[in-house]
Amino acid sequence: MGEITDWLRVKLSRRGMLGAGILAAGGSAVAATGAAQQSSRTEHPGRTARTGMGSAGHGSRHGAMMTVGEVDEELNGFDTMKMLTDWEVGTVSRLPDGRVLRTFEIDAVDKEIEIAPGVMFPAWTYNGRVPGPALRATEGEKLKIVFRNFGSHPHSIHCHNIHSARMDGIPGAGVIGPGEEFVYEFDATPFGCHLYHCHALPLKRHIHKGLYGLFVIDPDPTLHPEHADVARSRLLGTPENAEWQELAMVMNGFDTNFDDENEVYAVNTIAHAYMKRPIAIRRDKPVRVYLVNAVEFDPINSLHLHANFFDYYDHGTTLTPTLRTVDTVMQCQGQRGILEFSFADHEPGLYMFHAHQSEFAELGWMSFFDVREAVA
Repeated sequence: MGEITDWLRVKLSRRGMLGAGILAAGGSAVAATGAAQQSSRTEHPGRTARTGMGSAGHGSRHGAMMTVGEVDEELNGFDTMKMLTDWEVGTVSRLPDGRVLRTFEIDAVDKEIEIAPGVMFPAWTYNGRVPGPALRATEGEKLKIVFRNFGSHPHSIHCHNIHSARMDGIPGAGVIGPGEEFVYEFDATPFGCHLYHCHALPLKRHIHKGLYGLFVIDPDPTLHPEHADVARSRLLGTPENAEWQELAMVMNGFDTNFDDENEVYAVNTIAHAYMKRPIAIRRDKPVRVYLVNAVEFDPINSLHLHANFFDYYDHGTTLTPTLRTVDTVMQCQGQRGILEFSFADHEPGLYMFHAHQSEFAELGWMSFFDVREAVA
């Protein structure tokens, strides 16, 4: 009997259910499954997870499967729509030599968040949100990150940029215990689309619990005279940059029952958030997406854009594309890049984008751009 029970447990795992078509038959079963798995840990009176094919709205019109119901983003303390454009620029001062010093303040905080309707996740967060704040600086500045750990475990901030060993955010170099503080200091280099995350052990646990975020360093046009126009278009606050619609997107996943497999996938944490609230895009302005893959437990993630193609800058560290005219890009964990595209020659309407792993899309990583004419 024990052998039969073990066999059934394997066969009815998340991936086994998907392969057998059970998830497809019930729509996106993630909310019901996740709620059942979480109920033994947390009760939320009056909250009910609902799943299946939506009977109205963008998803059902396109024959898509998605979660049913709404996430309380106000209770979460962060808004997935605002996350797209909410850049954290810190505070700026001047060093004695006139150089810019940009200071960020980041706190690690334990916080339960809702990742799909009725599905709660016991996250570890930076500044109370997952992903953490989207940091943005300019090439050549001096950066200072004041990190305080108000969580229940040792944490750190490991930035994917060039810095000294003392500032690496690994055990012995910036990992701090609960109630402690550490200050990371380094130069903003190289320019590009980067990320930061906790590097305390066990690493997979600290990442999948939510301790990661986008970290963008804009190029200084004066340092790149051969591509000064492109550099100015990426530099936040310039007239050239204002001509672009820039979006911050972190691809992530959540293991709701802690079996080292994700039950929910998303961009910016909330399953199907941008299906239910498509991202408004002006048809007359180009789009630039800063994309990071922070998903744990799966080796590859991807983004596929429907009915259009984009240029891609791997890691964002070049001012000329590393891929031209592609509609799908793959990223391993921690990889990132910049996508640039335009809908100028398209008719207005809803244009889908999603992971091109069908499993990820069905479990939350499915979205729409709502392309509109410019309003006079």
